[in-house]
Amino acid sequence: MRLPEMFGENVFNDSVQKETLPSEVYKALRATIEAGKQLDVSIAGTVASAMKKWAVSKGATHYTHWFQPLTGLTAEKHDSFIEPEGDRVIMRLTGKSLIIGESDASSFPSGGSRATHMARGYTAWDPTSPAFVKEGTLYIPTVFVSYTGETLDKKAPLLRSMTALDKQAKRILKLFGIDCKKVSTAVGPEQEYFLVSEDAYFKRKDLQLTGRTLFGAPVSRGQELEDHYFGVIKPAVGEFMRDLDKELWSYGILSKTKHNEVAPAQHEMAPVYSTTNIAVDTNMLTMELMKKVARKHKLVCLLHEKPFKGINGSGKHNNWSMSTDGGLNLLNPGPSPENNTLFKLVLAAVIKAVDDYQGILRSTVATAANDHRLGADEAPPAIISVYLGDQLGAIVDSIVKGEHYVSGAAEQGSIGVPESPIFPKDATDRNRTSPFAFTGNKFEFRMPGSQANVADANICINTIVADAFSKFADELEGKADFEKAVNEVIERELKAHYRIIFNLDGYGPEWEPEAAKRGLLNNKNTADAVPVCYEEDNISVYVRQGVYTREEAVARADIRLENYIKNINIEALTMIEMVRQDVIPAVSDFVGVLCQNLAAKLAVSDRIPCKTEKNLIDRLASLNDEAGAAVDGLEKHLKEIDKKDVLPASQAMAHKVIPDMERVRKVVDEMETLTSSDYWPYPTYFDILYSVK
Repeated sequence: MRLPEMFGENVFNDSVQKETLPSEVYKALRATIEAGKQLDVSIAGTVASAMKKWAVSKGATHYTHWFQPLTGLTAEKHDSFIEPEGDRVIMRLTGKSLIIGESDASSFPSGGSRATHMARGYTAWDPTSPAFVKEGTLYIPTVFVSYTGETLDKKAPLLRSMTALDKQAKRILKLFGIDCKKVSTAVGPEQEYFLVSEDAYFKRKDLQLTGRTLFGAPVSRGQELEDHYFGVIKPAVGEFMRDLDKELWSYGILSKTKHNEVAPAQHEMAPVYSTTNIAVDTNMLTMELMKKVARKHKLVCLLHEKPFKGINGSGKHNNWSMSTDGGLNLLNPGPSPENNTLFKLVLAAVIKAVDDYQGILRSTVATAANDHRLGADEAPPAIISVYLGDQLGAIVDSIVKGEHYVSGAAEQGSIGVPESPIFPKDATDRNRTSPFAFTGNKFEFRMPGSQANVADANICINTIVADAFSKFADELEGKADFEKAVNEVIERELKAHYRIIFNLDGYGPEWEPEAAKRGLLNNKNTADAVPVCYEEDNISVYVRQGVYTREEAVARADIRLENYIKNINIEALTMIEMVRQDVIPAVSDFVGVLCQNLAAKLAVSDRIPCKTEKNLIDRLASLNDEAGAAVDGLEKHLKEIDKKDVLPASQAMAHKVIPDMERVRKVVDEMETLTSSDYWPYPTYFDILYSVK
């Protein structure tokens, strides 16, 4: 089958809807999807019937309301289409079953926003995200709320944030005489990942239980030769990538780019942009399909942000933009951005939003796993800043400093030989060290981790930018001299938030002290990053824009800290178990063999040189004792923590347990370098990173 025919074949998309629905029903549904109009519930029965018929033709026997609880994963409960009719059954999906479902909410995280004894939860159809068929089941994207109306998922707040931005952006556009039905945000989340062999994976308890290696001495050849990046794709990896593309395309996922990443065994997939809630849904599905396709090839896809110490970790760059239904990109500077007042106002709003709410934006990417990656010269630092590039940076500088901006002529590129084509150069270079970088007609938020649900980051970005738009609109609406007023707002806000702009090397040693002088936050770990979410200003922005209630905002912070505590606890317990059950016995066995060999030599003659064996025995025996003492100390600290009191518990995890774990690891990694590979109980970094051919 040709690609155009197979693309989206498993999706109840626009073309299928147009083909299977009556004209009036189709138009009503599209009005909801495209213009944000309230769903006409009277059409639900017709849509459900058509959706069921199409799904059955694809081999489906069940349907599920697919939602995104606060676990960070997806959830599903499958119901069959069958209904009894006499002594036979018929296949049916009713309008009510399409629109609303019930799920037990008692075992999902709620952060205290739902009482323990209140178990009922509801899933409600998101008609803006298309349903799809996977493995004999019709998947219906939904939101998830409690019986009393609190949101228990990531989709409902995301949709609310998109509505808030749409509402406030249209107020700004109206000031410029631009009328539109809808302003939508679009996202293209790039996805990094590792591929390792099943054989190596299932011999590593830490990989299976935590997603990362808790031990592992550095491999003698890592990424220092820089030859893996964009290098020739290995045959086994190429076969995986081809199968993955076919799977993704069949679900209408716009998989565009694939290549080797920096570290050995690391790769990347980048999609084309799509509307934010659809991009979030498809990215969650993408991660699931990556794991599924990998297993078909006897591989395991690792999505942890830092599965291997000492080499590049994995992120998920969140490319974010805003556009009208008429195709106007609000972040497109145009040929002369210095004269584009609308663009400069939008830019000022984004800069203001990021500066005012840098704390909560940082918190959206705070996890135990991502803490290993941020600021490690492989990802942006934990300090939020905005990169504008040469052209926009010069324009902003001229406004802030009151200087006249002189536009430079567009440059052309060439390698200097007559056969080479002349090519137009972009207005600025890219900055891979910036957390929030302008890249032509969008902002690239580079901080999210590879296994993250990017709903969190986009909820925040949409909300804080909507809030900035709201404040600008409140001030500018009704102004007699609009041009003067809008330029005053642009100048004032760029001056007020100039500190957040940094166009240099975010990895450089000078940036951290410079950021401190500017008063920028530098919360390096989750335990320090999340508490800002309890501050009144950071709660009220969500409440003001109708994205979270006060209780929902606090609940999300509680859950993030709870997850952090739980993840560190699991890692620590796994580490203790591995050292006691595997590492110490293995090293002891090897030391025993060395002692036997030494004794055999000395039995022959006490003049046989044995210095190496003696030193090795002494060092390994000493390290083994040190490892035992280190895990005892780790276990002691772990037991002392009241894990239900999230603020002090998260601090204890960050500042006591993690340093304990690092001490254990240092000892064990040294023992690995001294112990015969025949005795070492786990596959080494070499075995794992170079296992795929």
